[in-house]
Amino acid sequence: MAETEFSFVVDGAVGAARRIRLAGRLSLAEGQALWQRLQQQLRQGGDLVVDLDAVHRLDGGIAALLVATRNSAVAAGASVEFVGAHPEVAQLLALYTPARGEHPPLAAAGVLARIGGAVAGVLQQARGTLEFAGDFVLSLGGALARPRSVNFGAVATLLERAGADGLPIVVVINFLIGVILGLQGAIQLHRFGGDPFLANLVGLSVVRELGPLMTAILVAGRSGAAYAAELGTMTVSEEIDALRTLGQEPLRFLVFPRLLALVVAVPLLTVLADVVGCIGGLFISVSYLELPPITYLQMLQKAVRLTDVMTGLGKSGAFALLIGMVACQRGLATRDGAEGVGRSTTNAVVVVLFGLVALDAAFTWVFSLLRW
Repeated sequence: MAETEFSFVVDGAVGAARRIRLAGRLSLAEGQALWQRLQQQLRQGGDLVVDLDAVHRLDGGIAALLVATRNSAVAAGASVEFVGAHPEVAQLLALYTPARGEHPPLAAAGVLARIGGAVAGVLQQARGTLEFAGDFVLSLGGALARPRSVNFGAVATLLERAGADGLPIVVVINFLIGVILGLQGAIQLHRFGGDPFLANLVGLSVVRELGPLMTAILVAGRSGAAYAAELGTMTVSEEIDALRTLGQEPLRFLVFPRLLALVVAVPLLTVLADVVGCIGGLFISVSYLELPPITYLQMLQKAVRLTDVMTGLGKSGAFALLIGMVACQRGLATRDGAEGVGRSTTNAVVVVLFGLVALDAAFTWVFSLLRW
C-alpha cells in the first residue's frame, strides 16, 4: 500500500471522540504525512480513538510517532486511545510507552526493617569474605604445586606502587603523629617533672600501636582502594572471564601478587613509620622541653625493646593480609558497571578501616594477656 489510508467516523455529538482508522503496512516513509494528519485532528479538539485493526505491520518510527501523538493530546487536555491492535503491534507500542503508575509506591521501611537490612548486608559481606578466604586457601595449595601459575612478574610493579610510591605520605603523616603525640605528652609530663619520660610515651605508642595502624590506614586508602577499583573494572568489563577462558586462575594471577606486595611493603613502611614517629617526638623534646637529644635517645633505647618492635611488625603483616583480602574480594564481587565499581571501592575502604581498628584492638587485648 503506497499511502496510509484513514477513515474518520464521528461518533456522537460535536466534541465527542472521533474514530480514526489506520490500515496497511506503516513505515517511517509515511511518517510525515501521518504526523501532519494526526496533528490536524488534534487541533480540532476532542478525544481520538485510533483503530489499528487493519494495520498489519508498523516499525519503531511509526510506533514512536503514535505514542508522541498521544502524549501531545494528554498535554493539551485530550486523550488518544489505540484500539484493535494485533499482538505484535500492541507489543511494539508498549515498548515505546514509558511505564507510569504500574507499581504502587513502596511504603517507607521502618526503623527495625532498616536495621535488619543493614545487619543482613553486613552478614552477607562477611560471608562473601569468608568464602573468598576459603577459595584463597584452596588456590594457595594449587599455587604451591604449580608456582609458575602465579604472576610473580607483577610483584615488582605492585611493590613499587604500594611501597615506594607511598613513602612520602607515610613519612609526613607519621612524623606529624609523633609531633602531636609528643606535644600532648610533653604538656602533661612537664607539670610533674617527667620530661625525660616523653621518649617512653612516644616510642611505645608509635612502635606498638600508632605506627602499624596509621601505616595500614594509609595503605588501605591508597592501595586497597586501587585494588578494589582495578579488579572491579576488570570484572564488569569481563576481563576476569577472559582470564578463566585462557586457563588462568584469577586468584593466582591477580590476587596472589597483590597480597605478596602488601605483605612485603606494609612491614617495611611500618619500620620507616616507627623511625619518623620517634623523630617527631625527638623534635618536641628538643624544641619544647629543651632536653638534649642524647637524653631522649637513651630513654628511647631503654623503653623500646625488640619484642615491642616485633609486635608492631606482626600487626602490620596481619593488617596487610586484611587489606589485600578485603579489597580483592570486593573487587572480584563487583556488579552493575561503573556504579558498582564505585560502590565496591567505597565498601572495601570502609570495611578495611573498620577491620583494621577491630583487629588492632584484638591484638592489643591478646598481647596484654600475654604481657608482651
